[in-house]
Amino acid sequence: MNVTASAPPTLLAREPAAGPDLRVLAAIVVTVLAWASAFVVIRGVMPYFSGGGLALGRLLVGTVGLALLMIGRRWVLPRGRDWALIAVYGLGWFGVYNVALNISETTLDAGTTSMLVNIAPILIALGGGIILREGVTRWLVIGAGLAFFGVVLIALGTGVGGFGDGSGVWWVLLAAAVYTAGVLCQKPALRRIPASQLTFMGCAIGALACLPFTPALLGELADAPTGAILGVVYLGLVPTAIAFSTWAYALGRMPASRLGVTTYAVPPLVVVMGLVAFGEVPAPLAIVGGIVCLAGVAVSRRMPRTRADAMPRPGGVRSGSDSLAE
Repeated sequence: MNVTASAPPTLLAREPAAGPDLRVLAAIVVTVLAWASAFVVIRGVMPYFSGGGLALGRLLVGTVGLALLMIGRRWVLPRGRDWALIAVYGLGWFGVYNVALNISETTLDAGTTSMLVNIAPILIALGGGIILREGVTRWLVIGAGLAFFGVVLIALGTGVGGFGDGSGVWWVLLAAAVYTAGVLCQKPALRRIPASQLTFMGCAIGALACLPFTPALLGELADAPTGAILGVVYLGLVPTAIAFSTWAYALGRMPASRLGVTTYAVPPLVVVMGLVAFGEVPAPLAIVGGIVCLAGVAVSRRMPRTRADAMPRPGGVRSGSDSLAE
């Protein structure tokens, strides 16, 4: 890897005027399918692993895979503020997020978990508007209210639907919150650090943070069947190393607002995969709540017709809501 302190070209510099080409579309399909499969595989291997042990195993495999993908790529030397952003990004999105998500799937089915996690774009947009001073739109506020109502319905549905005790909802909300914090730090870090390098560093930091779970992982690996161990390897290589790389590839060639829409396909895919793999279907009220959450996300992404629709924060530079990491 060649080390340089100079800033890379902006991620959107190569964005074409027309729609995405076939390679970008292929990258999007790989990302969506891989991320959807992760919820189902986690559900399948959790009987053999603890939340922390599974997170550590996945991140160790992912770090190795991402390190291999970094061979021959340019390395930009982070500066003082970059390190703080990268640390929060790695601890939040890769470390705490994976542990919380794993624990949630001990009491929630994969489909319900994926629906709850998909409130993250609203949290990211709100955080961007308030913390990064990008402005908050009327539609964003309405969408956030809808999503909150959807979360309440999911919590009620899981509590009375005979599947788990509903406690997994809180773990998913924690996962969505730290995921949001990680992305809000990722956005400014990407101004200087290439996406591939940032992903590798974030995954490595998450793995380091999960090292205290090493004794648990070693014991679980000794007792787990081969299929479960292969599941951990799959989670590290496909949804982590490959999917984050294909996401970064697509992100560098089309607007984040358009790319973020593709994640709406994840929950329906997870529900179908969960039904095929385990015969699990979210509780009816949870399904309604998930639809309301996704509707809230969709509403929050509407752009204001007039400047009067926007409610900018003091010092805000623009109105509108941002989606996933730019």
